[in-house]
Amino acid sequence: MNATVTLPLAEFDKLREAHENAEELIKSTKKAALEIEVFLSFLVTRENISEYLDEFNRQATGAEIVLVDGRAKIKFK
Repeated sequence: MNATVTLPLAEFDKLREAHENAEELIKSTKKAALEIEVFLSFLVTRENISEYLDEFNRQATGAEIVLVDGRAKIKFK
């Protein structure tokens, strides 16, 4: 389907800026998830946290933490 939309240039600039902000937020979120994975992997080597991960996964709506070969991985739903 092809269509055209007319909107003021100021609104177009706001839309472009919002896209750039969203891209930066996604990048920051992925970086934070990797850092949290490192921390959780560290905890796994010190203590059995699987029951806590199960409870987190039961309550979480946006992410799931799984253990893969002794390392924590965050999966976004």
